[in-house]
Amino acid sequence: MSENPSEEPVETDEEVEILAPGTVVLIVDPLCGWCWGAAPTIARIAAAGVVPLRVLASGLFIGGRPMTPDFADYAWKNDCRIRDLTGQTFSDAYRQKVLGNFETTFDSGPATLAFAAVQLAEPAKAIAALHGLQAARWVEGRDVTSEAVCADVLREIGCDEETVAAYLAEDDAVIDLLNQRAALASDLMAHVGARGVPTLLRIVEGGVEKIDGRVLFENVGDILVHLTGTAGSA
Repeated sequence: MSENPSEEPVETDEEVEILAPGTVVLIVDPLCGWCWGAAPTIARIAAAGVVPLRVLASGLFIGGRPMTPDFADYAWKNDCRIRDLTGQTFSDAYRQKVLGNFETTFDSGPATLAFAAVQLAEPAKAIAALHGLQAARWVEGRDVTSEAVCADVLREIGCDEETVAAYLAEDDAVIDLLNQRAALASDLMAHVGARGVPTLLRIVEGGVEKIDGRVLFENVGDILVHLTGTAGSA
């Protein structure tokens, strides 16, 4: 399905590579349960290396929404749907320590900034950072709304201490990258009429194609055919 409005997204120097024809763009949020559900497929695409994959953090859940019993119940029901469809783990530790902690907030800001720090300094580790932050939350039941926890996750996946320090110091370059990529994600989502994450796109000559997001969860073995039109393997 091709979306080719008369006006294309405005490109900045930082966006040229991301918007190169042939690139597959995945828009996510570190606190999006469906994005965690898609993690095995994302890893498969990245490992195959047959298409350029660029992951943009949307900033969708950056904010300070209080964790309340009603919100926790809503989140858990949604998480169970994702678990049943994808087989991804949403642990009892997550339910008790994250959803059950009413002194915290639902805020992807710290994890999004940590992801941006890795994208800036050690881009080859970006997917590992994203999945490490996700697993810390949904599998291990750790509070990734805490900067200290996110910093520990970066260390655990092997990031340099300089990367961790830039994250904790909220380095201007890291914040700039977060803002640039979140703005690009917003522009691209508006461009194709997408409202939520994960959003999967393919950049083509003269426009952007929105790929049916169900390929991230269904017929996963055929994902590379969907993205390239040719068979491949991870």
